[in-house]
Amino acid sequence: MQFCKSCGAMLMESECGRCGNNSETKIKLESSEKVEVAKEIAVVKEGENEINPKVEIECPKCDSKEAYFWTRQTRSSDEAETKFYKCVKCKYTWREYR
Repeated sequence: MQFCKSCGAMLMESECGRCGNNSETKIKLESSEKVEVAKEIAVVKEGENEINPKVEIECPKCDSKEAYFWTRQTRSSDEAETKFYKCVKCKYTWREYR
């Protein structure tokens, strides 16, 4: 990419579209930073090493007052996500739609 020396606008041709400068001197931007491309992508499968936050909510099965929760997009993207709960005590899982 090349930039106008007067105003710093990006040059598409020899004349600057912003200030009209027709200078032969142009600034060339070069990146000196080396970017490395990831060779592997870590994938965490559902249920493996999950750490879910706890909330105070009553379990509909055992009346415990504490459950883990997580969310998933189970419907179309323009609708709210579904919140899932898992009781700390009895491990019962239920969902809440909004």
